[in-house]
Amino acid sequence: MDAFAARATDNTIPIDVVDVRGYKAWLQRQSAGTKAWLKAQGVQAKPGLVVTLPGRGGIGHVLLVRDDGADMWSFGALPAELPPGRYRIRTKLPAQQATRAAVAFGLGRYVFARYRKAPRRAKLVWPDEADRASVRAQVEAITLGRDLINTPAGDLAPRELCAAAEALAARFDGACEVTVGDDLLDAGYPTVHAVGRASASPPCLADLTWGDEDAPRLTLVGKGVVFDSGGLDLKSASGMKLMKKDMGGAASVLALAHMIMASGLPVRLRVLIPAVENAVSGAAYRPGDVLRTRAGTTVEVGNTDAEGRLILCDALAAAGEERPDVLVDFATLTGASRIALGTELPGMFATDDTLADAVLAAGIEASDPLWRMPLHEPYRRLLKSDIADLNNVASSVYGGSITAALFLREFLPKRTRWLHVDTMAWNSSKRPGRPKGGEIMGARAMFAALAARYGHA
Repeated sequence: MDAFAARATDNTIPIDVVDVRGYKAWLQRQSAGTKAWLKAQGVQAKPGLVVTLPGRGGIGHVLLVRDDGADMWSFGALPAELPPGRYRIRTKLPAQQATRAAVAFGLGRYVFARYRKAPRRAKLVWPDEADRASVRAQVEAITLGRDLINTPAGDLAPRELCAAAEALAARFDGACEVTVGDDLLDAGYPTVHAVGRASASPPCLADLTWGDEDAPRLTLVGKGVVFDSGGLDLKSASGMKLMKKDMGGAASVLALAHMIMASGLPVRLRVLIPAVENAVSGAAYRPGDVLRTRAGTTVEVGNTDAEGRLILCDALAAAGEERPDVLVDFATLTGASRIALGTELPGMFATDDTLADAVLAAGIEASDPLWRMPLHEPYRRLLKSDIADLNNVASSVYGGSITAALFLREFLPKRTRWLHVDTMAWNSSKRPGRPKGGEIMGARAMFAALAARYGHA
């Protein structure tokens, strides 16, 4: 990977890593000149602080301050703060910390460079104890997802999103079938077709498979709305501003699939991505229309801007037909989840407590947190329709992320082991290792929990 160097050279600059609580002890060991320089600069220890310290003819060494040994993201500050060059972590790190430090460095080095030249960035000599294969898998996966989310819809139509799934399948010797346009009707995806038919770019569905057919079945579903105008229930201009990110669920499951396949996880993987543009034209579906879904359930369209759950319901129904051991979906589904949890914490709904607990614990361990939300059964009544089996929006403006999850659950077989992640998929501001723009949230945590479940921790 371009972010890392195989070995140190004579001009490689060392990095000292110091915990906040250990800063004073570190400072006492430094030369009088270094102490005076730090004092003159008014340096105060805080997580993510990067200080270049002078030496003969340039930078002598670098100070990185982190919170404690569990803090991986401070390492993500290094690429943006350091001038181009080759660096190495001089401080001895245990294997797990070394791996996570390298992941954070690699993610901090990310730049979306499709439309402009990427700046030169610092390189890191591979930390001695780092698991290079794991680092590569995670950084490549998150980079793939970020690139997809950051790409405008003018260059990422539904077919291009499905092409990304095809390319991923080809890389890992999987298979991917893409169904396009009116063929979706014959294939049994009527709601995907209904939502996407108004666009000049036809709707499609990617169906990726990989792994031993006799292995436990793991199925991922990702919302792939490449742009959401709101349809006939048109969004405002400000509401449309970030709607290129409405395929963040699809990007998230492709990133997760990349990690699964790169690690050789012993599962039969299936990835379903319904890909559409929710556009406005004479062919657009309308408020008040009744759609018949793949499952046979009829849905009254209460609002065309609640399109994500409509394309997901067909894909989830298809996934459930195979009775997978675990079914996971990611979707940029509701603003209600952002109101409840903010932009940096995905909400997770689950039908299996043990699996949910494993993902939450993995999220804390991997610095990739999620928060469990309730599938509150009494709110199911809010999805009633006078003329159909369900309405695609609730009759109340409250609890929107819950009612959306309950809507999706209607299309799964009973006792399905299901996890639903409602994600922002976007960094509203930059943080160490997490630049402003498209982001994959919760996928590293999900992978860690699945790897443990299937005996590949």
